[in-house]
Amino acid sequence: MLPSNEVLMQIGSVLWSILVAIELVVRYFMIGIVPGNRRPTTAMAWLLGIFFLPVVGLLAYWLFANPRLSRSRLEKQQRAHEQIIDATKHMELPEEFHSQEEWVESAVSLNRNLGAMPLEGGNSVEVISDYRYSMESMRHEIDKATRYIHIQFYIMGDDEEYVGPVLEALERAAQRGVHVRLLFDHLGTLRVKGYGELKKRLKKSGINWRPMLPIDLIGRRWRRPDLRNHRKILVIDGEVGFTGSQNLIEPGYKRKSSHKVGREWVEMMLRVEGPLVRSLDVTFAIDWWQEENDQEVLMDMNEARHPLAYEERPGSTLAQLLPSGPGFGKENNLRLFNTLIYSASERLEITSPYFVPDDSMLYAITTAAQRGVEVELFVCEEGDQFLVHHAQQSYYQQLLEAGVRIHCYPAPMVLHTKCFTVDDEVAVVGSSNMDMRSFSLNMEISVMLLGKEMVNAVNEVQNHYREISTEITLGQWRRRPRMQRWIDNVARLTATLQ
Repeated sequence: MLPSNEVLMQIGSVLWSILVAIELVVRYFMIGIVPGNRRPTTAMAWLLGIFFLPVVGLLAYWLFANPRLSRSRLEKQQRAHEQIIDATKHMELPEEFHSQEEWVESAVSLNRNLGAMPLEGGNSVEVISDYRYSMESMRHEIDKATRYIHIQFYIMGDDEEYVGPVLEALERAAQRGVHVRLLFDHLGTLRVKGYGELKKRLKKSGINWRPMLPIDLIGRRWRRPDLRNHRKILVIDGEVGFTGSQNLIEPGYKRKSSHKVGREWVEMMLRVEGPLVRSLDVTFAIDWWQEENDQEVLMDMNEARHPLAYEERPGSTLAQLLPSGPGFGKENNLRLFNTLIYSASERLEITSPYFVPDDSMLYAITTAAQRGVEVELFVCEEGDQFLVHHAQQSYYQQLLEAGVRIHCYPAPMVLHTKCFTVDDEVAVVGSSNMDMRSFSLNMEISVMLLGKEMVNAVNEVQNHYREISTEITLGQWRRRPRMQRWIDNVARLTATLQ
């Protein structure tokens, strides 16, 4: 006998009451769970998502709310940090370090404590802003390798014109007995067109390759999926290195939509010789160790020539490497960037494709402008990521009101360079954006370069950006459509979900 409608209604009412009670209990407990060890803005964004869309919000929280790496990865990073400190504890500031600014030495000490790498002199550093020339330079150095090649990029994608010649050079190196180790970020590269063909090529190449931070449910390798290794490093025989913002992919990122409108990524890379190369190599070795328990990589590094004597050093640039990421747990790059921004007294020039600062950085930059520092920000006129670009735009009015000058690099190009300069003292170039993802979730690498010569070299590129960019005025920005403001503000809220 089927139950009556009245009974069905009573059962439905009871079930509904149970669901409402469960929802209220979940909300109650999440209020005390979500804010733990999070910025208030981040916690509020998560709680709003959970309150308005409980099922979706909880699922997203379970998948994306934990920014920590696995215990084994954290332990390896800590061991490596301690070993670097121990191996370099005898090293003092280089003889040629003679900055009159106390804040520069303070920044060097901060980097040392956070990332373990020492400041070293005697480096030769070339700033490269031409995409094709950068690829050709890497290929040229790879062809000269005799011992080993260490190469890692966040995104990698094969093509005939740009990356193909580099892969051919790596294959030739492997064939002549050079030990080639290659890392690429798993999810960063997985989404690139032709990923399957790239893997087939690598399997036949003789190159020793591994995906970084792989997601493998069968192999029980699982973590928050948007924790990524965003570093770009190439080291040849421990003598020549490359690092910066450019990925190992053609400038249109193998996207039909980009090729259709002529969109290309604009980058900045550093070609370095000298002691800084060893710091790049150590960073690679740690990342390789995270993916493969291979001690041979350390043997190759130990046997490589390292120019310690000043008369053997190829240049005079003082440089210090700062690795950062969730393995450190201290937001190394954010701490360095804020320290340098607060130290500026004359001029601050910043280039960032994804500029979504947390409150501390926003205050640092606007405070700098308000105390008379000439602050300029170079960003994309049209971003390649909808939500990030609109979140970025939500900060423009506050920046403009403080006196920051904002220059928009012309569409359809994507200004992907990540750099900034402080007075005539410091330049920073690397893989790190000025957004909360790069501060908290991505493994990044930044190079701090000291001295007017390097500041001028980086600013020469930024001067070119200024020449072809359009400056936003406060009046113009205030007149933008209300719907655009609404979209910007909603995107800003989503940008805090970490």
